[in-house]
Amino acid sequence: MDSPSLPPLGTPARLAVGIVSAGRVGVALGVALERVGHVVGAATARSEASRDRLARHLPGARIASPAEVARSSELIVLAVPDSALSDVIRELVDSGAVHSGHIVVHTAGAFGADVLRPIHSLGAVVAAIHPAMTFAGTPDDAEHFDGCGWGVTAPDEIGQAVGESLVLETGGRPVRIEEAQRPLYHAALAHGSNHLVTLIADALLALEAVIGLPSVEGAPGQDAHGAGSELYSPRGHSDRPLESQEESLDPDALASRLLGPLVRVSLENALASGGAFLTGPVMRG
Repeated sequence: MDSPSLPPLGTPARLAVGIVSAGRVGVALGVALERVGHVVGAATARSEASRDRLARHLPGARIASPAEVARSSELIVLAVPDSALSDVIRELVDSGAVHSGHIVVHTAGAFGADVLRPIHSLGAVVAAIHPAMTFAGTPDDAEHFDGCGWGVTAPDEIGQAVGESLVLETGGRPVRIEEAQRPLYHAALAHGSNHLVTLIADALLALEAVIGLPSVEGAPGQDAHGAGSELYSPRGHSDRPLESQEESLDPDALASRLLGPLVRVSLENALASGGAFLTGPVMRG
């Protein structure tokens, strides 16, 4: 395959795209790139889940080895787990499948562009482009790129410009992250995302336990009928329709209804003003 020539900066070229591998991020990014005119022609898909995902969302892409993906592509997306990235890069370099004229990007959060140095030394344009987003493997995953922030790191301005252009094409917002700051960048995102999920899960479990407790006649907070609240009153009288009463008996749904609005507003306040909106015992000491 002849070396593809790079387009002038700022000109969105239609590229033949190859994806290594067809995980949640890789397929979602492939779908987003196809929506703006690029063509995903090949991808690696070792697991049955990856093969099914590829067939559903990128049916025009054939399954191939990493080297075959590279040889048939102009833009190579390395969307493998962080722990596998170095081995995949070494495999591509040893195969002779990457060369000057290729664009090679990876989506790993913890690594910058240094890990791509063996490919960059061959004359390829390289960049690390990491979406600050979580993906569930659902059909609407590609929609999450709209307005999504991306950490972009490259060894030179050409790679930076190409990486940022790809991000902009997906509807994302590129943010330049220096190589030395990449580990802290990734740790901050993991801390905010993973700990938030754990915190909410714990709070929901606690609320479900409270809501699921049987009503006690005359307990504090109950009225004369033994009703604990308007939301949950399995023994009390309610004028609400039967469907609404049945829904109110589900502790899971009620816990989400109680916690959801509070968490959403708290998150928006925290993003806007940091810890200035802390309330309750945390502020009182």
